[in-house]
Amino acid sequence: MKEDSNLTEPIGQNLIKVISNVCFSVFVFAVLIVTVIAITYQPPDPWLESSPALTKLFTQFHNATFQNDNSVLKTGEDLPDFGIAETPAVAPAVMPITEAVIEEKEERVTNMSLKSDCDLAGPVNCSDPRVLIAVERFNLRFFKAIVFLEYQTPVRGSAPNECDVSWRFRNKKEKSWRKYRDFRRFRIGVGENCTYRVTGANGWHSGVNARRQRSRGNATRSGGGIGRIAPPVRDEEINDTIPLLGSEMTFRKGKYLYYSRGGDYCKGMNHFLWSFLCGLGEAQYLNRTFVMDLSICLAATYNPSNKDEEGKDFRYYFDFEHLKEVASIVEEGEFLRDWKKWDHSRKRKVPVRKVATYKVTPMQLSKDRSTIIWRQFDAPEPENYWYRVCEGQAAKYIQRPWHALWKSKRLMNIVTEISGRMDWDFDAVHVVRGEKAQNKELWPHLDSDTSPDALLAKLKEMVHPWRNLYIATNEPFYNYFDKLRSQYKVHLLDDYKELWGNTSDWYNETRLLNRGRPVEFDGYMRVAVDTEVLYRAKTRVETFYNLTKDCKDGINTC
Repeated sequence: MKEDSNLTEPIGQNLIKVISNVCFSVFVFAVLIVTVIAITYQPPDPWLESSPALTKLFTQFHNATFQNDNSVLKTGEDLPDFGIAETPAVAPAVMPITEAVIEEKEERVTNMSLKSDCDLAGPVNCSDPRVLIAVERFNLRFFKAIVFLEYQTPVRGSAPNECDVSWRFRNKKEKSWRKYRDFRRFRIGVGENCTYRVTGANGWHSGVNARRQRSRGNATRSGGGIGRIAPPVRDEEINDTIPLLGSEMTFRKGKYLYYSRGGDYCKGMNHFLWSFLCGLGEAQYLNRTFVMDLSICLAATYNPSNKDEEGKDFRYYFDFEHLKEVASIVEEGEFLRDWKKWDHSRKRKVPVRKVATYKVTPMQLSKDRSTIIWRQFDAPEPENYWYRVCEGQAAKYIQRPWHALWKSKRLMNIVTEISGRMDWDFDAVHVVRGEKAQNKELWPHLDSDTSPDALLAKLKEMVHPWRNLYIATNEPFYNYFDKLRSQYKVHLLDDYKELWGNTSDWYNETRLLNRGRPVEFDGYMRVAVDTEVLYRAKTRVETFYNLTKDCKDGINTC
């Protein structure tokens, strides 16, 4: 019996050891798998949703009804930072003008024992540093929605007690570092010991003596008087020039990713951008320069003619300067000219890898050494959509560079002007009507809930009387909202037509891009401006959240 006991004891102990080792191995293997997944997995998109869900969202068809959440895609200056969009290195570091900065400046002026030549009975000395300090304090107190970045020295206004002052700023709700300019006329009061204070200020762009001179083209002025066409104007702060490739050696040393035009052309803008950012994201993954076509086909839904319109310039809608600064890109026409030129200059052809299907993944191309990878999208729809490249397994590796895409500064200048004319102190209501209001089957209450009487009743509960009220809407009849004028200072986009009329900066600048031909202020531009002004309001009243219980996408979709 003792011998049997001695024999079974080691077997039992060995069995326990084996089981323990197996369990520990399984545990280590599971930890290893989880670790590998955690290291290699990357969220495909900045909103941390599934790629198929976002693909459906951005490529579904929309009509021209104003929808501030779908019809105009949020771009890099709107999206929250999820850690994938780094602040570009080119962003200028400008110290905002704060109360602490003003106090430090005031102390410095006092310590200098500045002798002022102010005369209580004479004109104000606008170049006195204390005049600017008074203006800076006034602006901080009254314009809380914007960040003041830099001021120019005040100059004389039109009266002895007036000074015109120019400054640059940005809106607190805009995440980009772009700067805008305002110049206003201030009435300056002089107190004891030559202290200065602002006793009054005029409106947006009223300080014309402080306006910086803009460079103008050499075009001849046509006619004179009211209605004449202004000569072309160049905004030095916008650099829309197309980058050049340079010499043959530069071209051959480069690595390019070229997408042929596919089924995305003439689709909705959201569809186009979803695909464009896929291509740009693949180029960044492959460490290649992306060849981009600046020509856009604007879908019929944005055009009064209800027809697709080709030949629209990417730069009308988006900030090409910013894109050039944060991504490696080359314009398609420039690229094709150089390719053809250098391909025939020697017997040695430029190495090209043609990819006929999106099913060839970016990972499979990562080690390709060809100068040009040419993706061709010749299959029938939907096999010829660019965004198909970023689906499936590729979604784990390709990040769409949302931070590279900003709205055109020319459009944002219009947004800034509209907001500035209301002194950055306004509320807004988003009124969806159009086709949705006529479709009683899907939106049974929308028409009545957005009627003038219903609007007035609802707004009285949410917006104080006689406030500036901006109405972002697709309602085509301008006088539809007249009843609201009895309680509010109503503003509509069409109140500011001169900002894109034939004497405007926008008109002249876009005409230069279009080889001297006028550019239409189209439906997408209108919705983009409407959306951005709405976004800057202090109080926003939404159609499908505040005005009606109907669902945004129809019955039973809430």
